[in-house]
Amino acid sequence: MAESTSEIHAASDVTAAALDWLEHLKLERHLAEKTREAYSRDLNQFLAFLAGHSGGLSDLKALSGLGPRDFRAFLAERRRQGVSSRSLARTLSALRMFFGFLERRGLASNDALASVSVPKAAHSVPKPVGLDQAKGIVSQTRAGAVANAPEWTIARDTAVITLLYGSGLRISEALGLNRAEAPVGRVDILRITGKGGKTRAVPVLPVAQDAVGRYLELCPHELAPDGPLFIGQRGKRLSPRIIQLVMQRLRGALGLPNTATPHALRHSFATHLLGSGADLREIQELLGHASLSTTQVYTEVNADHLLKIYDDAHPRAR
Repeated sequence: MAESTSEIHAASDVTAAALDWLEHLKLERHLAEKTREAYSRDLNQFLAFLAGHSGGLSDLKALSGLGPRDFRAFLAERRRQGVSSRSLARTLSALRMFFGFLERRGLASNDALASVSVPKAAHSVPKPVGLDQAKGIVSQTRAGAVANAPEWTIARDTAVITLLYGSGLRISEALGLNRAEAPVGRVDILRITGKGGKTRAVPVLPVAQDAVGRYLELCPHELAPDGPLFIGQRGKRLSPRIIQLVMQRLRGALGLPNTATPHALRHSFATHLLGSGADLREIQELLGHASLSTTQVYTEVNADHLLKIYDDAHPRAR
């Protein structure tokens, strides 16, 4: 995130306003650090574009005088640089937030952004693995996805994979757990802080509790309560790359497609719950999605699955 005036390509009054805005996002909007970093980059790229576009650093008066063509020219330039529609939509959102901040502070006013359309993001549907495939992944991990691996690392990988599928965790959330948060014994709920700092309660299945308990029994390292739950061979917090490699080996062993990644297990968690009759709002809470529209993509996955069953089994579909 831009924390020094030397990183912002604008006149001093805009630079000061930009830094105030970033503090506002942190202290008042409570946006996550990565979100603030992305918004900071978006704004600075826009200001840098204006500097080249107009031949000088923009001040607040110049920002007030921008027209729709200026904003569209910036988005077009970013598109030529290969930026995706999703990123362009986020950039436009950041600019609208910044200009809204300027207007509320009485620093600048510009209505041109209202006439600039948000680029449509390419629609993608999650690619979960099937129910039998998910069971196979957990079973194969328990049997040892890596040849000649120590028993404790097999137990560790099994615990992580089981949490990803059984609780719908992101890999960063599972590997971010500390020893004191281990879901063992009577602890059958995890308090997870996900994207945007959003906290949610996630139930842990008995099979996942057992997997974590077995890992703790076999782990040769002393785990401090405030230290990582899942560790590597050297006792440091486990890298996501290790679990990604485990899934890579499982794909080869089970004949799964390249879309069978650790994150696909989270998609499978949601899709299989939906297929079993779970409410979409409940799935939204379990996944920690800020918007129901994000969760609704799983209805399309489930519909595709039902149509495939129909095509394969219904005599009139042949």
